[in-house]
Amino acid sequence: MKQVLYLTRNGMLEPLGQSQIFPYLCGLSRNYEITLISFEKPSDVADSSFLHRARVQCTELALRWIPLRFRMKPRPLAPALAIPQLALVALCQWRRRPRPQLVHARSYVPAAIALLLHRLTGVPFIFDMRALWPEELITAGHLQRGSLLHRALLGLERRCLQEASAVVSLTQAAVSYLHERYPRELSGQRISVIPTCADLRRFQPADPAPAAPLVIGCIGTVLSGWFLIDWLRAFFDAVDRADPTAQFELISRDAPEAILAALQPAPAWAHRLRIQSAIPAGMPSIVERHTASVMFFTGGLSKLGSSPTRMAEVLGCGRPIVANPGVGDVEQVIRRHRVGVLASGSTTSEMDACVVELLALLPDPELASRCRRTAEELFSLESGTAAYRQLYASILH
Repeated sequence: MKQVLYLTRNGMLEPLGQSQIFPYLCGLSRNYEITLISFEKPSDVADSSFLHRARVQCTELALRWIPLRFRMKPRPLAPALAIPQLALVALCQWRRRPRPQLVHARSYVPAAIALLLHRLTGVPFIFDMRALWPEELITAGHLQRGSLLHRALLGLERRCLQEASAVVSLTQAAVSYLHERYPRELSGQRISVIPTCADLRRFQPADPAPAAPLVIGCIGTVLSGWFLIDWLRAFFDAVDRADPTAQFELISRDAPEAILAALQPAPAWAHRLRIQSAIPAGMPSIVERHTASVMFFTGGLSKLGSSPTRMAEVLGCGRPIVANPGVGDVEQVIRRHRVGVLASGSTTSEMDACVVELLALLPDPELASRCRRTAEELFSLESGTAAYRQLYASILH
């Protein structure tokens, strides 16, 4: 079988890795021999039973896994400091036989290594962008526009877009932007849009949510710097005004104390707010008990390339989405398929209007089936894996 080297700065053990890396590799490993190099957080590696299960799974799939230690500090230099370590380990793969015939680089730091490997060995690589990372760093306050590091990242982006054998974007919105910014570099380039997908065998249609009480969920980090936590509070306030019995649940790995300090819940509904973390295996049952799921992100360039993981999972369970415009293809999906509502702003009147629209949508008997159908059409793991498989084959023919 053809040899593929898969590079990612995300950990296979973290929730994102469990939902967005390992499932794809499970499918692709049937056709390709894959070596995975990932950066694992110490807290994930410390779970010895989970680590053992992951190693057993990799062995069963004939997936060769090389975990490296993830470091978050010092920001924003930590990703740059990971480059020499990843480069050394990746280059060592050329001492083995058979050598890698394709490098799949997930995001920008791995893409820098893939570009280096391409220039040293001629091996083709896929630039799997995930999002417009330089813009995300600026929005989150980790990078200054026009700084030396920012210019270096843009230079890397330009070179990878030009020299990759294929580019993968999460959204069509990002592709349109990139074509405007890099018309020469992308001339004739192979670009595939593969959104964030979910294993819809796990996220199955749930029983209809009870009419009362409403359970408004929010899944994932809210302290990233690009989540609009002030919008979340404004929405919870509006829901409470419409239904004083409504319950609120945040599922996040963020520290509960830090979430409370940032969210500052109103006394009227603070006692009806639950904050907890969850393992990936427990997520389907959690989503099922939510009436709707909220996701508010900063707009602008930084989020044109974003495809929220939680969107695929929530829709797979037949639950609607509450979101804001300007985030990848989210607005398009919600409007075209009628699977949620959009908040136009965070003022009291705008949030009240959003809640009114949500309460009018929830009794729709076709809502759950539309949500599931949309997930199957756009976000199924099978279709995402097939798209990657086709991309691999087109390069390695």
